[in-house]
Amino acid sequence: MSEIKTAPDMVALEKLKVAQERIREQIRTVVIGQDDVVEQLLVSILAGGHCILEGVPGLAKTLLVSTLAKSLSLDFGRIQFTPDLMPADITGTDVIYEDRQSGTREFKFIEGPIFTNLLLADEINRTPPKTQAALLQGMQEKNISAGTKHYQLPRPFFVLATQNPIEQEGTYPLPEAQLDRFLMKIIVKYPTRDEERQIYKAVTGDDQVEPESTLTGEEVLELQHLVRRVPISDFLVDYTMDLIRATRRDGDDAPEFINRWVLWGAGPRGGQSLILAAKARAALYGRPEVTVEDLQAVAKAVLRHRIVLSYNAESEGQSPDTVIEKLIEETPLQQSAAGKDGQYERILKS
Repeated sequence: MSEIKTAPDMVALEKLKVAQERIREQIRTVVIGQDDVVEQLLVSILAGGHCILEGVPGLAKTLLVSTLAKSLSLDFGRIQFTPDLMPADITGTDVIYEDRQSGTREFKFIEGPIFTNLLLADEINRTPPKTQAALLQGMQEKNISAGTKHYQLPRPFFVLATQNPIEQEGTYPLPEAQLDRFLMKIIVKYPTRDEERQIYKAVTGDDQVEPESTLTGEEVLELQHLVRRVPISDFLVDYTMDLIRATRRDGDDAPEFINRWVLWGAGPRGGQSLILAAKARAALYGRPEVTVEDLQAVAKAVLRHRIVLSYNAESEGQSPDTVIEKLIEETPLQQSAAGKDGQYERILKS
């Protein structure tokens, strides 16, 4: 695949850098704080991936997603997942349509709420696996099946699913194989003291701010192609592979703490996602190549739902994030892989 070398691509990168700053400003007028979450959402969208947002109720997850959709001029849809939700409630269904003039009858497909650009799957773990699978087919194939026909979903198409980490009764946790379909898992945390004070003052007032459009859906599609043209050195590809392979216990590349704490590590899709997310982050800041910082900055969000911890890890107070942090600390940057062109020093200084 061609890399970013032309002047138009460099102009597009600079335009993206300015656009992401404007998007952040628009979101700040409605949602206070959550800057890291906004960055990770933008990375996911530019990479063309779906993501899970996990956080307790009342942290403005829905407001954040709807505001992001408005700033990107994307159609927004929301599905509240419940135990009685059926696949047809998401995808749509065939209904019998009668022509009153001719009296003929035929089946007509009525589109479901999945036919949108940005879909918020609210509390995805509250619906049974059969309904979850209907959504995941659309995520992977960008189309849905109804009867014997297939219907293409609008482009761009993203699913942002939310989960409540508190309530476990009456829920259907996504299996690891389905979690792996999400590019990132984003943790939405409580606001700081100053941010919470601003929230109280802003939300209880009468001023309502409407975010302005910054990019269009067509521009988002163009930027997704631009992101894939962002180059990454062989050195950083090897570094990514070292990180991913080190998550797998009982392997030659696994450190001792991984063998003790991890049951299952990330597969090749995890490495692909890590590189793609790093490319998107580099493009987001107007950089024409991926750096070590980009890979390490997105590592937690990309890998935390792709590793399964053992009982030993839980008993020792470890979490996926702490394991990933230790993994980054103990995975060396192999200078020998940089070649003879000084690439190692250049990458570290970027």
